[in-house]
Amino acid sequence: MSSLKDRSPRWVKDAANSVTRFYGVRTAHRRHLPDFLVIGTKRGGSTSMWNYLVQHPLVMPMFPASRGLKSPWYFYAHYAKGDTWYRSHFATEARLDRLAERLGHRPLTGEACPYYMYDPRIPARVAGRMPEAKIIVLLRDPVKRAYSHYWEAVGKGVETLPFEDALAAEDDRLAGEVERMAADPLYYSRAHDFFSYRDRGVYAPQLERWFEVFPRERFLIMSAETLYRDEQAGLDRATDFLGLPRHRMRTPERHNHLPAPPMDEETRQRLTDFYRSANRDLYALLGEDLGWPSL
Repeated sequence: MSSLKDRSPRWVKDAANSVTRFYGVRTAHRRHLPDFLVIGTKRGGSTSMWNYLVQHPLVMPMFPASRGLKSPWYFYAHYAKGDTWYRSHFATEARLDRLAERLGHRPLTGEACPYYMYDPRIPARVAGRMPEAKIIVLLRDPVKRAYSHYWEAVGKGVETLPFEDALAAEDDRLAGEVERMAADPLYYSRAHDFFSYRDRGVYAPQLERWFEVFPRERFLIMSAETLYRDEQAGLDRATDFLGLPRHRMRTPERHNHLPAPPMDEETRQRLTDFYRSANRDLYALLGEDLGWPSL
């Protein structure tokens, strides 16, 4: 089925997507909102964690499974489409009930979107719809994260500046964007999403916004370095947190790995120095040292 889908013309894919989304919307009142979210960080392992989780027989893929979605980007890019559209992406209660009867445990639904952690409007939106949701957060050494974020933007044709120039331009590119987002609930800031190389790695304020609307016990926070040191152990921590039986994954490959040329050492040192105080704030917030320079 997947190979047939890959060979299909674009118009066939678009038509199939329209049909399945129409059906999903028509049946949205019978569908189950997410039990969990993987909210970030960008270039921090959220795609890998999602792919590891959906190998579990008790974690449902998004609907339709053939599209291989990890998120509909609802809480920012498609917020105007409304909750019915959002619900259309998840399994029906009847399907979950049937699987629960067969498997002895009710499956969970979820999604993974790294921008959810960074957009300041999203925590309250999620809490208003899924107040019982569990939240998985993957964090990465912010220096490496920023550089990987940059090369992803280059690969997408979004970024044309050299890395050092992009860092120098960041404040001007982001100026006023958070204020515009606060003023307009439906405003999507491309600059805030794509050009936030340095600011995206200042993690403590982002997490504090989530901690304001969800109790701390609802969060599993793990470094990408810990996940990739032992993917199965990282998955076990996630399934334990979600209340699922442990499951041996089939393919512990790293997803969205992005090779890049070596970073300039002077740039690396400047970024390392920039993040020292931010890392200290993060470690104080979490009560845990994640191993990145902070002194």
